[in-house]
Amino acid sequence: MNEKITLSHGAGGQHMDAFIKEMILDEFAQNMAAEVPLHMLDDSAVINDIVFSTDSHTIQPLIFPGGDLGSLAVAGTINDVSVMGATPIALSSAFIIEEGFSVKTCKHIIHSMGQTAKQAQTPIITGDTKVVEKGAIQEMMINTSGIGQRSTVLDENIKEVQRYRSFPQRWLLDSNLKPGDKLIVSGNLGEHGIALLSFREGYGFETQVQSDVAPLNSLIHNVLQVGGIVSAKDPTRGGLANTVNELSEKSHVGVLLNEETLPISQGVKAACDLLGLDPLSIGNEGKVILGVVSEKANEILEKIKKHPLGKNAAIIGEAQKDIKGVVLETTIGGKRILQKPIGDPVPRIC
Repeated sequence: MNEKITLSHGAGGQHMDAFIKEMILDEFAQNMAAEVPLHMLDDSAVINDIVFSTDSHTIQPLIFPGGDLGSLAVAGTINDVSVMGATPIALSSAFIIEEGFSVKTCKHIIHSMGQTAKQAQTPIITGDTKVVEKGAIQEMMINTSGIGQRSTVLDENIKEVQRYRSFPQRWLLDSNLKPGDKLIVSGNLGEHGIALLSFREGYGFETQVQSDVAPLNSLIHNVLQVGGIVSAKDPTRGGLANTVNELSEKSHVGVLLNEETLPISQGVKAACDLLGLDPLSIGNEGKVILGVVSEKANEILEKIKKHPLGKNAAIIGEAQKDIKGVVLETTIGGKRILQKPIGDPVPRIC
């Protein structure tokens, strides 16, 4: 690793993986008593059946098409708890604010946090505020932490999985995929990153593309009622490419994706073509990737499509034992390896 920290060390992908594994995990080894400990690097940890996650949010701009720093902070932590199969029950919030920051903008962001928490029926119950000297940070940063609890719908979901294959796990872990499992995405990819980048740089695509930022707990609850889900993960930094590679690596299975079925809007495609970006590496803040037993895939897909956040959902691939890593079957009939990005190609989006 380089002698100095770079932006890529906090942007998801290969550099962040190396930073966490080389600098952090050994120092925090005492968490091994947790049922889902830190070293597993799932979206949340689990200890004594309490699901716990934390996230810090530093974005530019603070208000963007489709959302703002406040809605992002609340939704992001709710989603990290929800993808474990837990029901989010409470959040904390900590503000770090630059001296001289606009009171009007601060009120807008805090109001947005309250509205998003209300939408998700997950209250913010504790917090902290610090104001630092001008120039110490850029305007405002927010840390949110969340806790969740085990629910009967998760237990019923697992019973449904066990009708079709062995499944000894108690949570929806990144390492749960087995050959034959299908992968489903809940909607269009790349919208969050492109909306922020376009608005920030003035490209104009924000008139076509808005951020997808949203809490996913109600959608995930609905599909758990159907049953058959083995893994769930929100494709934030590094996008779909990073997320599916993590699932593949941790589960020790290959994944074959079908490019033709990947839901990507024309606005995102146009922006990525112009800017030379891969939409599969662009971050999302209101989408979930589900690993499901094949027998339940179509039923789960139909359930997702009935939810307001899932109308463009699609089955996008399958876990396979005879391939290594993540392979994308292209629209022209060829195949290419879809690698984990080095870092998020659009910085400061979460």
